[in-house]
Formats: sequence, structure tokens, C-alpha cells
Amino acid sequence: MVSLLNFMQQYQQNFTTMRMIQHTSGKKLFSWVAAIALLTNLSLLPSCKTMDNTQKGGAIGAGAGGAIGGVIGNQSGNTAVGAIIGATVGGAAGALIGRQMDKQAEELEEDLEGAEVTRVGEGIKVTFDSGLLFDFDSYELRSNTKEDLDEMAATLKKYDDTNILIEGHTDAQGSDDYNEELSKERADQVSQYLLSLGVDPSRLQTIGYGEDQPIADNDSASGRQENRRVEVAIYANDDMKEAAEDGRLGE
Repeated sequence: MVSLLNFMQQYQQNFTTMRMIQHTSGKKLFSWVAAIALLTNLSLLPSCKTMDNTQKGGAIGAGAGGAIGGVIGNQSGNTAVGAIIGATVGGAAGALIGRQMDKQAEELEEDLEGAEVTRVGEGIKVTFDSGLLFDFDSYELRSNTKEDLDEMAATLKKYDDTNILIEGHTDAQGSDDYNEELSKERADQVSQYLLSLGVDPSRLQTIGYGEDQPIADNDSASGRQENRRVEVAIYANDDMKEAAEDGRLGE
């Protein structure tokens, strides 16, 4: 067994999932996740230092993955990270999904110049700065930034066994209602553009959170810029999960 301090250090260093959960969902939720994880086989954790993203999917599910996913899905308001972790399969199937997501994330990272690509559990989180996609106070996509979405659509069509959640977020300037509507319109615009490029509509879901889920301080200009964003969560659909559980994924 390892000490709580060592466990927390290893978990934060080795699992992108946990870092993203703490960053986007708050200390209260993070404490729930940590508590669940502590009830699992902690003796396995020292070996996690050598894990790659493929193995992390298996490790999460083999330990507390199902419980963590449920807590996050219920507590985080279906944020991008919550949606990804809520879809966790874990075990051997999770490792296969992780391998597939590694490939997709690598391609996205190479192709998307104006976005941050992060592997989270058995999925991928892509964050676009709204200022790169839209003009101020607008939900019309900028023509010179559609190239990133073109590249994303091509990758999404190549790996067609995933679901895609598109979230719009704003800063805290303006009214709550206005910001919520603006964030929804922006998420919808991204979705509609992906649809126009041939992405299956059954895979897409959109939601606007307005100013409700800041990731930085709204009192500073730099913080507000961080909060103005579009997040895309990519995670396994039922077909991918079934293929992974049958050992057919990647054949």
C-alpha cells in the first residue's frame, strides 16, 4: 500500500483524467473521485508510472472506473470530461478503446493548429478558443478558421464509431440568459458545419453552458479569454464498446 500523499502525487502526475476533472469540476467533485479511488486496489498504483494512454483506460476500469464515471456524469452537469468518463468501459475493452483513441488524438493534434487536444480516460477532449472561431459577440464561424473544423470532420469520419458532444462556453460579461443563448448558438454552428462535411448527425449532441462552467478567473481579461471556448468531447459509442468487448476493435 502507498500513502495517501504518494497516491495523490502519482495520480495527478500519471492520469490526465484526474487533472482535468479537478480543473473543470471543482474540489468537491475531485474529493469524491479521490475517495472512490482510495477504495480500490491501491497496491496497483505504483506501476502506473510506466503506463501510456492505452493502458490507462484499462487501469481506470479495472479499479474504480465505473464508480468514477457515474459520480462525474451525475455531478458535473454532463461537461465534456464528465461525458467521457461517464462512458468509460474499462478493463481489457477499455485498453482497446484507449489504443484507438490514442491514434485519433495523435491525428487531431497534428492537424488542428488552433485547438488543444487532450486525452482523457477513454476519450478525447478538444478545446477551441472562441475568439479563433467567432468574431466578438457573434456565432457566425470565421471563414479563415474553418480549416481546423475541416480537418476535424475528416478524422471524425475516419473514426466513425464515436459520439461527439459539442459544448459552448462564455465569460461572465453580459446577462446569464444572453450568454447561455450565445454559447448554444456557437455550439450549434460548429455542429452544423461538421454535419455539412458529412459527419453523421446521430453522433452529434450540442449544449450551451453560458458562463456556468468557467475554467479561469472572470475578473481578468486573460481569464475571460480562457472561459470563452468551445469544447468537443469524443468518446466511444455502443458499436465501439461492443467491438472492444468482443476483442474485434482495431482488427
